[in-house]
Amino acid sequence: MAITKAVFGKTPEGENVYVYTLDNGNGLSAEILNFGGIIKNLYVTDANGNKTDVVLGRESLEDYLENNGYLGALIGRHANRIAKGKFSLNGAEYSVGVNEGSNSLHGGNCGFDKKVWSAKENDGEEPSLELSLVSPDGDEGFPGKLDVTVTYTLTKENSVKINYKAVSDKDTVVNMTNHSYFNLAGHASGTVDKQILQINSAFYTPNDNECMPTGEVLSVSGTPFDFRVPKPIGQDINADFEQIEMFGGYDHNFAINGRGYRLAAIAKCIENGIAMEVYTDKPAMQLYTSNGLEEGIYKDGARYNIHQAFCLETQYFPNAMSFSHYPSPILKKGEEYNFTTEYKFIVK
Repeated sequence: MAITKAVFGKTPEGENVYVYTLDNGNGLSAEILNFGGIIKNLYVTDANGNKTDVVLGRESLEDYLENNGYLGALIGRHANRIAKGKFSLNGAEYSVGVNEGSNSLHGGNCGFDKKVWSAKENDGEEPSLELSLVSPDGDEGFPGKLDVTVTYTLTKENSVKINYKAVSDKDTVVNMTNHSYFNLAGHASGTVDKQILQINSAFYTPNDNECMPTGEVLSVSGTPFDFRVPKPIGQDINADFEQIEMFGGYDHNFAINGRGYRLAAIAKCIENGIAMEVYTDKPAMQLYTSNGLEEGIYKDGARYNIHQAFCLETQYFPNAMSFSHYPSPILKKGEEYNFTTEYKFIVK
């Protein structure tokens, strides 16, 4: 129903950063920064009329300038990992920013999460914030000048709908997502072990010790990765299973059943009745149980620790350029990249 805007801070380069507050007038509101497209706060009203902030976040712009863990951030050009920071396209090899050991993670050293975006506010029954930027040819090593628009909309059905669009003047690779950390009991409520999760997926991709997919696509049946029937997130988070032990929980890609715009996952907090449905037209989704979250004080003076939240990052498969049997993240010159992910909140 309304959008307000306030100064959040200045970057070291002197650029103003704003926080935009969107409210749909139906119990859902969000605070979004034009720095990194970060969802800083997301308030859901429960059945008793209490507002619950269901995303983890930081307190100040200074805290977000580094933002280890990418809390709430818009990720690009390429979400997740690229092995050795290299890929081949049209016979040419490209080297992109390496920022996790010898690999590239979430767009490299200065990805979309560290950019100041242009913002356009759209008031109305379903308020939205349209963020745009131009990523120049060679940005972090990626080919092509990429014109990007990402729109956050708060729908009257109480969802945060994120639409990603991009056009390049050269063939390139694009794989954008949002890296919000969800805790449906409230960002300061402790671990999400008891929260219930269901994932519409029969297959996952196992990782090597650098959290890079091996190329295998394995059945979830009989493994801790079987979320086809709802279960507590913590039920198997300490299982005697190599893929779990390697990472101290889940940091894995799931192939979402079906095609087109469809239900990918459902999460629920039993205590307050807040549930979240995830819809997407991307082929896959990363489940990350904040295994590497740095312990410390975050927004509102809250102390966070590992397993404080879960991330459901819709995406192409990680390192997809290395495996021809993975869905391709290649965006052809002049064609439009256009995907939508929706986080819909239901109170029961």
